[in-house]
This record gives sequence, structure tokens and C-alpha cells, in this order.
Amino acid sequence: MLPQELIRTKRDGGRLKADAVAGFVAGLSDGSITEGQAAAFAMAVFFQGLDADERAALTRAMAASGRVLAWHDLPGPVLDKHSTGGVGDKVSLMLAPIVAACGGYVPMISGRGLGHTGGTLDKLDSIPGYATSPDLATFQRVVREAGCAVIGQTDDLAPADRRLYAIRDVTATVESIPLIVASILSKKLAAGLQGLVMDVKTGSGAFMTSLDDARDLADAIAETANRAGLPTVALVTDMNQVLGRSAGNALEVREAIAFLAGADRDPRLLDVTLALAGAMLALGGLAEHPEAGAAKAAAALADGRAAERFAAMVAALGGPADLMERPDAHLPRAPVVRAVVPSGSGRVTAVDTRALGLAVIELGGGRRRASDGIDHAVGLDAVAGLGDPVDERAPIALVHARCEASAARAAEAVRRAVTIGAGDATAGAPVVIERRTGDRLTREWR
Repeated sequence: MLPQELIRTKRDGGRLKADAVAGFVAGLSDGSITEGQAAAFAMAVFFQGLDADERAALTRAMAASGRVLAWHDLPGPVLDKHSTGGVGDKVSLMLAPIVAACGGYVPMISGRGLGHTGGTLDKLDSIPGYATSPDLATFQRVVREAGCAVIGQTDDLAPADRRLYAIRDVTATVESIPLIVASILSKKLAAGLQGLVMDVKTGSGAFMTSLDDARDLADAIAETANRAGLPTVALVTDMNQVLGRSAGNALEVREAIAFLAGADRDPRLLDVTLALAGAMLALGGLAEHPEAGAAKAAAALADGRAAERFAAMVAALGGPADLMERPDAHLPRAPVVRAVVPSGSGRVTAVDTRALGLAVIELGGGRRRASDGIDHAVGLDAVAGLGDPVDERAPIALVHARCEASAARAAEAVRRAVTIGAGDATAGAPVVIERRTGDRLTREWR
């Protein structure tokens, strides 16, 4: 089908055949599809959508546009998790080694910060020497040896997605759910996965602020992935407060290390990490069901096996061999640390989590533009959660800043973002709201 005819068909609400979609994606890769045609296609999809079969065809074609990794020689299942992003979401740092300690292999391809949310790669960049962009041979070697490797997307994987995303970014079509789904899943299929768990966040700190929108995205991803041959389950999780107690790159790595070492495990962070791990292990056949998988994951945390896998991954990718034992010897620290004291005493009744993420960006811990550098040392720590009491002796948070002026601005932003009330206050919704599977998984997952 000629590109303009494919665009016309979708513009008028027609259904695209898989071979036509594959031809269009091939043109994205070899340059025969112009930027104007790609932009017109994206806009047609934005308004007319794609059905489940069309989404699966687009996903498969973009995955096949570059190299597809194979892991045939591994003795365990190849599994991964992807999050739609949140404030303080450092789950990947613990989850990959936990699953590796339970017999899975996790080739996790992560991204950098987007908008008000932090990026896993930016957190890992705070570790001296850690290579977030290794060559594929190194990536595959580390996965085999350590059981997990968390890196960024390489030029070899799903190049058609990279081109289409760049065009979507400047044509106001990023928010299209079918294109979001194909973009996420094409990279996961190219990574050679045998199972995927999605963490779709909802609430004041998520891109999908409403539960209904989060459900729609979770269902679309799960259904499309399963149609494309990648067994997938999605968990919808709460992002109405910071996940854990820190937001900021090196601060989150410190929290992840304390979590793995057993020194400090925030209950909500533990709940979501074990739920995701349990789902991954069940999906890979390493546990009979998600609850049994969560129990296996908890055991791997308790006996130190997960911490050992994290240390092995860091060292294999060029980081310090003693990071687990001496994090403060390696991770950067901000020169100014100031407590955010509330104007009165009470309990936290509401949090504008997006505003807290933006406060970290204003400190220098995130990007306004893609070309911006990042100060890995700055951010927020000891952040109060919903229901927590705060007063002059129990601050809302600690601000880690480069100078006194930026610390003062961030402290004021934190005060504005947190609502404090009198009397009792609940701790908010459970962090794991529900599990969604699309229509292609067995009944035991429902």
C-alpha cells in the first residue's frame, strides 16, 4: 500500500492490514517515509486510534525494525518490568536483582527522566563508573553473569520507534495511547523477553492522573503485548505520594541500597516491589502464582541474595565493587541540607506529588530540556507520607541543595505541595490498586 493510501485509510477511520503496517514501518527505518508522512500517520492515529490487532501489528513491526536479542542459552526465563513513571520510583534498582536472585534473568532497558518524573538511568549515572550505555556484547555478558543489567536503549533496538517518537514529540501526538503502547512494547519485544510486568501509575504524581485513564492504558498494553506474543500483566499502582522517602538521583540510590541491605524498607515501597516481583516470577514459571512469587522475593531480600546480585551488576558495569558496603564513599552529596518545617503541627492529608517532582527539577535534579545536565546530589529525603505527623521536630522533608537560595525555594515549594490537617488521617489507598491482564492470559491471573 502506498504511504499516502495507508494514511488516508486511517484518517477516514479504516482498519489497517498487518502487511501495510509492516511496509510503513520499514519505510520509517530506511528513510523512504518522509517526516511529513510520518507526522500525518501519527496524527491520524491520534484521532482515529488503532484496534488491538493494529496495535499488535505496529508493535511487532517496530520491534523487528532493528536487532532482536536472543537468550536461548540461559537456564531461566527472561523477564522485565516497565513503569510509566513517578516521583521517587526507584523500584527497578531493587526489582531486577531480586528477580535475578530467584532464578530469572532481567535485561532491563530503562529511560531518563521525563517531565516531573525521575529516570532510572539518571539514578544509575550517580554511581561513579557505572556504564548505562554499554555495547550489546557487554550487556548480554552482564545479564548472563549477574542475572540482571539495567541500561539505556541502544541504537540497534527498535530504530523505527526512535524515529517515530521524535516526530510525535514535535507534532503533539505523544499522548496517543496506541502509539504509547507500541513504543513501550516494541523495545521490550526487541530485548527478547519471555514475560513483562507493567507498573501503570495513577494519581497526582503520575502521567495518568485518573484511575480510568490508567486502567485504559494498562488494558491496552496487556492486550497488545499478549497478542504480539509477549505474556504481560499490568499492575495499577498509587502515585498520590512519593514512593519511598526520597526523590533525587543519588538519594534514591542510597535508599535502594538501604532497602536491599535491610537497613530501611519503607512499607509502601516494599509492597509494590514485592508485588511486581511476584508477578514477574509467576509469569516466568518460577512461582505458582503471584503471591508465592512475592514470598520468594521476600526470602531473597531477607537472606541477602538480592543485595549480592545488585553488587555484582554494579561492579560488572564498571561501578565500585564496594558500593553496597560504602555508599557514602562513592555517591555524591549536596553541600546544603535543610529541614522543611511546617507552619503548624498536624498530619499530612494530601500531597501534590507532581509539585514535589518539579521541586527536584528546580534544584537541578532533573531536566527542563533534553540537553540539560543533572546535579545527581540534590533532591528531597525523609519525605513525609500521607497520614504522617509533622511539626517543628518532625519536618515535612529534608532538602538537599547546591546553595542556600535554591534550598529556600525548594522548601517553600514543598510546603505548598503538602496539605496538613488536624486530627487523624489515613495513609491513603493501597499502593497496589489492581492487576489487569487484557484478554489473553489464563483465568488464574484475573
